[in-house]
Amino acid sequence: MAQVYDVIVLGVGGMGSATCHHLARRGAKVLGLEQFALNHDRGSSHGESRMIRQAYFEHPDYVPLLLRAYELWSELEQTLGQTLFYRTGVMISGGPNGEAFAGAKLAASLHHLPLEELTAESAAARWPSFRFPSDHSVAFEPAAGLLLVEKCVQSHIELARRFGAEVRANENVCGWSSNGQTVAVKTQSGEFQARSLVVTAGAWASRCISDLGVPLSVLRKVVAWFPIRTGEYRIEQKIPAYFFDLPHGRFYGFPSLDGKTIKIAEHSGGQPIDDPTVVDRSLLPVELQRLQATLADHMPGIDPSPERHSTCLYTMSPDSHFIVDLHPQWKNVAIACGFSGHGFKFVPVIGEVLADLALNGRTEHSTQFLGLSRFQ
Repeated sequence: MAQVYDVIVLGVGGMGSATCHHLARRGAKVLGLEQFALNHDRGSSHGESRMIRQAYFEHPDYVPLLLRAYELWSELEQTLGQTLFYRTGVMISGGPNGEAFAGAKLAASLHHLPLEELTAESAAARWPSFRFPSDHSVAFEPAAGLLLVEKCVQSHIELARRFGAEVRANENVCGWSSNGQTVAVKTQSGEFQARSLVVTAGAWASRCISDLGVPLSVLRKVVAWFPIRTGEYRIEQKIPAYFFDLPHGRFYGFPSLDGKTIKIAEHSGGQPIDDPTVVDRSLLPVELQRLQATLADHMPGIDPSPERHSTCLYTMSPDSHFIVDLHPQWKNVAIACGFSGHGFKFVPVIGEVLADLALNGRTEHSTQFLGLSRFQ
């Protein structure tokens, strides 16, 4: 006879690990199923660092969720006695009417967030290691910074297990079904049953919710670490995380954490892939050239020969906003996907939302704008 759980979570990356934690701490009997090793590098929750900010240019409706995420990240750090969040500040450089600068300014204004506005000249004086286009405006959010992504995932898994969650690695899911009261999940090793199911499968989400017809797409992205020529890019020098909104693309990165290399990536573009299990993990010449050109123009103190690189998958929704909702037919199935390359900073609050949905069928958080109904 199959063992019965309160909730099964499909996918134990960023969102899934936080969901397991929030469910287990509420006393639920939880099973987390991960198709690869825990804290793997084949999806979207790896690569050393992720940006976190509150003046959210993507849409101001995200800000209340971010404020709660900040509280939960701090709580997680205090519980484990670890540093997960470095408040380096985030610098956004872009056209004064562009989405990034103007959007950050709007979100800060609507939600009364601290945000400094600088000219290109004053920004260059503050951060002489950067070069700013003369027609750019620069926003600096002092409360923003970076998260240590692998440590964050591991922390949520560790706490989930402390509260009694069962988390299984290398468990390939073959399918699931629901009758509205219970769910059954089949894997290569057997069948598991629960009252509720949470789908946090990242780039594999389309396979888990194919019945909904939501056209998710997956983009292959590359991030690279380049040697620094001087110490001015080190985190100890108060260098912020950075985002350049340029006519030919959007590029972001972080101060040097190891004192030797600095991370940069392109947020725009990306190579569409059909199968997230089969991904070219090399650094293609055209990708390298775009990163090198950005460094040459805006960060001249960086060596153009990368020391290492990594690939990451963006699971894109049709409008580039998240999908967080209950299944329209099966109300004991919660879904979180389509994080579109800007979701990791929300990990603990999305975990809290999904725990609400799985256990109570509703949440007090304002997530209506992330619902599935917008695609109907």
